[in-house]
Amino acid sequence: MRKFLSVFGVILLVVLVVLVYWRYYFVYAEGTKAGVLNTIQKKGMIFKTFEGRLIQTGFGGNSNTTSIQSNYFDFSVGNERVGKILLENSGKNMELHYNRYFGALPWRGTESYVVDSVYEIEGVKFNSEFPVK
Repeated sequence: MRKFLSVFGVILLVVLVVLVYWRYYFVYAEGTKAGVLNTIQKKGMIFKTFEGRLIQTGFGGNSNTTSIQSNYFDFSVGNERVGKILLENSGKNMELHYNRYFGALPWRGTESYVVDSVYEIEGVKFNSEFPVK
């Protein structure tokens, strides 16, 4: 009986570790988003993280009407250096690289989309460390 409980405990612990990894650390998707950086701010009660919003403009509607629409991309920033670069370039057109997780962690930000690098900012020249990570 004691051996069964110890094996069951180990299996339960392994399953729990795998589920936590899958929920909070497994990268579900990654990609790029381009648009105008609407807002970026550093906020939080205990863990201060950068939170931002990118506005993506485009054309939408059905076959009878065409209109200009805006889509919002809310994100967190996982890197302090990237957050400061975004803070200095608010209001500019840019292209960002992000990772999407199933769940958010307090020290990583409030969103499941986490920006980890900047590919391009309109009107800003990068040095040899391109993209900024």
